[in-house]
Amino acid sequence: MNKDYKKPSYEKRGLYVEVRGNDVARALRKLKKLVNAEGMVKDMRKKEFYEKPSAIKKREKAQARKRHLKELEKNKENL
Repeated sequence: MNKDYKKPSYEKRGLYVEVRGNDVARALRKLKKLVNAEGMVKDMRKKEFYEKPSAIKKREKAQARKRHLKELEKNKENL
């Protein structure tokens, strides 16, 4: 490898959107789509308030039950 190679100082990290032609509104819409697709909004809302460990377990168990029942319904329809 060439040791003289230097990475540009403006190296981009994480999510970013380039603003082209001073169209900030369009860039903002694109950024919102990226953030939503990444699941960051859902995660931020979930971590907005402290949730007790017992409440976390209860919520996860309910989600697992819901998934299981949904899968059973799906299998029942396929028969």
